[in-house]
Amino acid sequence: MSDVLSLAHITELAQSFERAKVLLAAVELDLFTALADGPLDRDALRGRIAIDERGARDFFDALVALGLLVRDRDGQYANTGATNTYLDRDKPSYIGALMEDLNSRYYDVWGGLTAALRTGQPQGGARATGDFPALYADKTALRRFAGSQAARSMPVAKALAAKFPWSQYGSVIDVGTSQGCVPVQVALAHPHITGGGFDLPQLHELFDAYVAKHALSDRLRFHPGDFLEHPLPTADVLILGRVMHNWDRTTRMMLLKKAYEAIPTGGALVVYGRLIDDDRSSVDGLLSSLNMLLMSTGGGNFTSAECRAWMEATGFRKTDVEPLTVDQTMIVALK
Repeated sequence: MSDVLSLAHITELAQSFERAKVLLAAVELDLFTALADGPLDRDALRGRIAIDERGARDFFDALVALGLLVRDRDGQYANTGATNTYLDRDKPSYIGALMEDLNSRYYDVWGGLTAALRTGQPQGGARATGDFPALYADKTALRRFAGSQAARSMPVAKALAAKFPWSQYGSVIDVGTSQGCVPVQVALAHPHITGGGFDLPQLHELFDAYVAKHALSDRLRFHPGDFLEHPLPTADVLILGRVMHNWDRTTRMMLLKKAYEAIPTGGALVVYGRLIDDDRSSVDGLLSSLNMLLMSTGGGNFTSAECRAWMEATGFRKTDVEPLTVDQTMIVALK
């Protein structure tokens, strides 16, 4: 029996890309948005998203089998509660930008994993050389990337707003903020907090619009700059969320040193991400590290123990580790 189960597990893993691609294609076709106003039969839905008749029935029924759609006795298809909430483009809760980013930038790159393992070289285009300005030059790609970052950040931003002792601090700067999801969630939960986000100038307009949408323009502002070239803005709390894994150890130490210099005595640094657990048995952190192999020249994930050692070598004197979400952990260092 164990051999049968092992074989089933192996084959399921080998074919898991098929399930992922069905979901990603549905998002790319705006299928869930097409169903937001109510159920449609097969022909009506096929016409709405402009696909050929040949694969339509199998595609729709595969989405039903995967739990992403429901089908009634009359053969009409409808969104589930979750897909209606998170994958309807017209809702503020839409996370489809993440799916679009995975589909357009990551899916094909992961096809190069064997080459990356053989050569040690990234497979991910502009981001692989750390050339984020080149990536951001494409306005469509920039908006998709920023939306993806917000979708990735929302659960951890809410957890950070709830778990960190914000009552002890007055200001925050989120380094590598994208459109500002993290400082917005912190400011919404804690009316005394001011600050903002730091990122490349190309994100300024998107940040301002996102902050204004949440009526926080009087408390949060954008700080343009390149953290590889410029000092970091000063605040009681600096956040480096899913930033350090993009870079090699030398750059990480440089970022920690800049953070230490920007934080006043008594202030705090928060680093979070999909860390590798100490016994290296959790898949999330390990896959995240392989993603950095594919997408960067020197990046990779790390354990909390490694990060704490780097923080202490920089000058921070007290560090603590706390889970934020199922796959995201924060390390807090005090100055």
